Amino acid sequence: MRQVCMRCGMEREGLEVRCKRCGGPFKVEVEDIPFSKNLRENFPYIKNWISLGEWHTPMIRSNNVYFKLDFLNPTGSYKDRGSVTLISYLAERGIKQISEDSSGNAGASIAAYGSAAGMRVKIFVPSTARGNKLKQIEIYGAEVIKVEGSREDVSKAAENSSYYYASHVLQPQFRDGIRSLAYEIVSDLGWRSPDNVFLPTSAGTLLLGVFEGFRHMFNQGIISKIPRLIAVQTEQVMPLCSKIKGLKYTPPEKVTSIADALVSTSPFLLPEMEKIVKEYGDCIVVSDEEILNSWKELAKKGILVEYSSATVYSAYKKINPEGTSVLVLTGSGLKVL
Repeated sequence: MRQVCMRCGMEREGLEVRCKRCGGPFKVEVEDIPFSKNLRENFPYIKNWISLGEWHTPMIRSNNVYFKLDFLNPTGSYKDRGSVTLISYLAERGIKQISEDSSGNAGASIAAYGSAAGMRVKIFVPSTARGNKLKQIEIYGAEVIKVEGSREDVSKAAENSSYYYASHVLQPQFRDGIRSLAYEIVSDLGWRSPDNVFLPTSAGTLLLGVFEGFRHMFNQGIISKIPRLIAVQTEQVMPLCSKIKGLKYTPPEKVTSIADALVSTSPFLLPEMEKIVKEYGDCIVVSDEEILNSWKELAKKGILVEYSSATVYSAYKKINPEGTSVLVLTGSGLKVL
């Protein structure tokens, strides 16, 4: 299994987090992996899965719209797809102590899977972090370390700690695990590709991981097309949409949007996201009012999600595209009550 830099093509030598040549992110090369409908076999570099029962989340239909209920993963978010892959990979290589920077779903997910693997876990969070997600991280047994300063200061503290930096943004196995979501969407539709897939978009792990899954199936002849990938961002946090649409955008000093899982104002993976969306999709901006209305509508359908997940329903109603659309609902609403 080759792992190469997404920016300069240099091959990863071991467990370094960034490319030694250009500082770019690595990715797992999947082109030569034969596709298998036994989905775990598409990750041949994992021999022993540290599983909590993730994957195979339901997808339900409402007219021409399908809701992929990925918040029904074990820790309440799609991030478990990345965590199970990354933690399993690191455990096989003898890593016993890991650090991560996230006060949200990624931190909770890494904490859960790290604990299940018998690892010591430190989760670095902003000093202002509060709420149910922080409590969830602590309940899993991770050590929470609060850091004064900016979001970048929190990331630096995690990366510079004495523990191995299991970053959900930088680690290629985390993003690679999200390929499984694309496989399931196609499987749920009888092994055909939808026309559109709507994705809440922040740091870019979901968008990039799903794209690799669809590209893998397309290259292997499983599907006849890569669906249109619709990235969804908020008015307050729209670095990708501003690039795609040519919109004026000034990152806020503090994110106050109700979509509090979409907070990456200057994401490291922005160049990679921009390239994919320009070729294969679009980017839609939604307001807090639109998000709240969609959140209420989903709840009346019996679907309780995070506000950040409701963004995709807002975007769908805004553009009302032709064809079959899949809306990926990424986080549980129980976390925000």
